[in-house]
Amino acid sequence: MYLRTTESDRLTRALLALGMLGALSASPAAWAQHQGHVAHPGLVPQELLERTVPLRQGIGNLHETVSTSSKEAQGFYDQGLDYVHSFEWIEAGRSFHQALRLDPNLAMAYVGLSDVYIGLQDPSQARPALEKAQALAGKVSDRDRQRIEIRARQLEYMESGGDMQKYFAYRKQIADALTTYPDDPWLWIMRGFAEEGTPTGHGQGGTIDTVAFYETALALSPDNFAAHHYLTHTFENLGRTREAIEQSEAYVRLAPAIPHAHHMHGHELRRVGRTQEAVAEFRKADELENAYYTAEHVDSNLDWHHGHNLGLLAMCYQSLGQMKFAELTYRQFFAFPAQTDVAEFNQREWPNFLLDRGRYPEALEAAQALIAKSNTPMGRFAGHTAAGSALLGMDRVEDARTELGLAEREMELVPAVIVGSLPNAGALRAELLLCEQKLTEAEPLARQIEERVRAMPGPDSWSEALFQLQAIARAAQRSGDWDLAEFTGRQMIEHDPSYAGGYYLLGLSAEHRGDGGEARQQFLAAQKRWTDADFDLPELVHVHQALAAKN
Repeated sequence: MYLRTTESDRLTRALLALGMLGALSASPAAWAQHQGHVAHPGLVPQELLERTVPLRQGIGNLHETVSTSSKEAQGFYDQGLDYVHSFEWIEAGRSFHQALRLDPNLAMAYVGLSDVYIGLQDPSQARPALEKAQALAGKVSDRDRQRIEIRARQLEYMESGGDMQKYFAYRKQIADALTTYPDDPWLWIMRGFAEEGTPTGHGQGGTIDTVAFYETALALSPDNFAAHHYLTHTFENLGRTREAIEQSEAYVRLAPAIPHAHHMHGHELRRVGRTQEAVAEFRKADELENAYYTAEHVDSNLDWHHGHNLGLLAMCYQSLGQMKFAELTYRQFFAFPAQTDVAEFNQREWPNFLLDRGRYPEALEAAQALIAKSNTPMGRFAGHTAAGSALLGMDRVEDARTELGLAEREMELVPAVIVGSLPNAGALRAELLLCEQKLTEAEPLARQIEERVRAMPGPDSWSEALFQLQAIARAAQRSGDWDLAEFTGRQMIEHDPSYAGGYYLLGLSAEHRGDGGEARQQFLAAQKRWTDADFDLPELVHVHQALAAKN
């Protein structure tokens, strides 16, 4: 999210374009630092990845004929593929190991395991798995040998620290294989991955350039759920929400037991204002995950997806005005261990929620907890920024200025191209300027931030932008800058017409300037959109009182 995976991948592509990749990825571990759907290397115990597993239903429909005489081993290999293409790295690892117990010479299962270790950002294990596949290359088909060579070029690129010649060699290996096997849908999917420009690209960072690759895979393999999955990511990155919804519907239909399928569908439903339906999908993902942890005795902290899903569910509750559910879910989200710098940064959502509710001492405490537990500059930057906002809410201006200095110090440790894309970079400075009544400086900066957060691609950033806009509006109201507050309210409505908060803000602005008719109109619009909100939501209580007073 959510600077999250799609945003993180896009930032890496920007670095490629700027020729700055070497500074960010001087080692394989640096790649892990800027990927969102991963765990720290070695976090998942090897015992768990090797644990026996049964064949399951409802997880996908993939089949790739590989060099084995064992029908059972083929079945577990296909199951590993199903899990890999939904980022279920643990279950994919278990499935590939099960295939190898049935056929120790199944080279492609070792290729699958190398993919699992790449997904887990554990390159020290990806290489040995590939070497075992290479040792068996003399016993496999030409097609399987081609796949082994593709994985070798991919790992060489990953281990090179961003050597563009290694990237071109990786992409050429796929192109050469496609020349020989143009009807192989998996090669077309892999070509889409390579187009993302990162050695760990796995379909989340697709752009207009990847659409044709995944659509070709679907033409060759109708109802290929993996192609539907990656087209969902691609279309949402492009802002083509209708097409993303169609693809996510197919993904859920073909893989109903996969939490990520429901999560992706929730992404798209939220984007078109079908928020209650999005909640149902995020909750379904959560239910599937919790049932899995219980049945398989798996620690939920090992699953990157769990916290990510909770964060999106909490934002949906917040947007509906269901603050009790939002608070409960945000607390669970904040307690989930952050496994990357991006995940640490995203944990700012809990103190930001408390800021939104005007609970400044609690927000300060949460921000300080984020700073204390963060291992990366991005996490500490987010914490100091939230702490500064909380202190301003408590009229501790000088303390807030100190937090700004600490946030800027942490920001210096983050690559400049990343800083320029952080949603709240500069927000605390704008708040301080508003507090000091330096409106000629504050307003242009605030509007620039609003433009930037609204332009951030990806569904997670889209959801977060709403509350970032609301934070600016809150600061504007507190400083008496109702022009900026009203401007921001209109930005909120333009960004998400289904969100009541934008209309409520315009109602407050109209009320402030004495326009009773406009205030009533905007409050009615807010009331209509808060039909599922908590009955005691303070904003809704105010709306009811204002409307009653005008009758």
